[in-house]
Amino acid sequence: MADIRDLHLRVPSVKKEWIAFLASHGLSGFSDAEVASVDSVIGLFDGDRLVGTGAIAGNVLKFIAVDEGDVPGANFNQVVSELQTRLMMAGHSHMMVFTKPQYETSFGHVGFTTLAKTAVGVLLEAGAPGIKQYLTQLPGVQDQAHKQVAAIVMNANPFTQGHRYLVEKAAAENEIVDVFVVSTDRSLFTSAERMQLVQAGVADLKNVRVYPGGDYMVSYATFPAYFLKSGDDVIRYQTTLDARLFRDWVAPTLHISRRYVGEEPKSHTTAIYNTVLAKELPPAVQLIVVPRLTQAGTVVTATQVRQALANHQLATVQDFLPVSTWQFIQDHQDELLKRIAKGVNIRGN
Repeated sequence: MADIRDLHLRVPSVKKEWIAFLASHGLSGFSDAEVASVDSVIGLFDGDRLVGTGAIAGNVLKFIAVDEGDVPGANFNQVVSELQTRLMMAGHSHMMVFTKPQYETSFGHVGFTTLAKTAVGVLLEAGAPGIKQYLTQLPGVQDQAHKQVAAIVMNANPFTQGHRYLVEKAAAENEIVDVFVVSTDRSLFTSAERMQLVQAGVADLKNVRVYPGGDYMVSYATFPAYFLKSGDDVIRYQTTLDARLFRDWVAPTLHISRRYVGEEPKSHTTAIYNTVLAKELPPAVQLIVVPRLTQAGTVVTATQVRQALANHQLATVQDFLPVSTWQFIQDHQDELLKRIAKGVNIRGN
């Protein structure tokens, strides 16, 4: 029987063999940042020959590739079983996987459900709580069936007057607005802080509800290229999966017929995402692109706020922020600066 070993990719020869094995199975083009973000990588060996591999990043299974052995499916089952065991031991009862379409059926046989797929990749999940539980347990879902419902997905790192402007427009044009805050903790402001800032920033808008995006909307599971520097093809592939998951699962369950996004003149990744949403969401969901708010001729962005904070010039962007966000940053400025000093990325999204 083949045996499982940890692969230490910091060793150049190990990484070279691993990348070559993945390439032989049609997996290539991923960035060094995506490889570096994994928590562990395993190899399945028949003697000294690598015959399978897989990796874990958070609760996501990635880089699955196996040679077919004498017993069909045996190598695949051994790799996936080991990864699942490690996730369970780390406290993850819910897990997701990016993989090639050729493995979709195999993952189905071990309890995974397909969430979205394209010609080049598929996203699946297993365990609990799954997407059905996530959506049906959101407060207020029951009264949305006969109302005009819009959605906004935002990272809000931090929540600015630009975000507020987008929410106000959606709230004025719809009966209900569901705002989903990205849950992945790979931003300067934590997911809990960003949720708090969005809730405080829209508290007076009575038809707006704020929810965590969980694993299902611009998360590290559905769209890691949002958080990692990646090539355009990878971004398009991942944004397509994210868009289709929203269109096929989130929108029908919550009766969402419109999605609002800000026009994106600054972020290359988000600009591609908006283009993909425009292609994938209609006719089920209308995409509404709103011109970005400007202050004195300057586009209001969270990136500028983070940069001003890092440069100790926060006063220059006070007008970009709701009072609640401004006060939060004042109260937590030392902690935020410590995070920046430790290397937390303040660029990008």
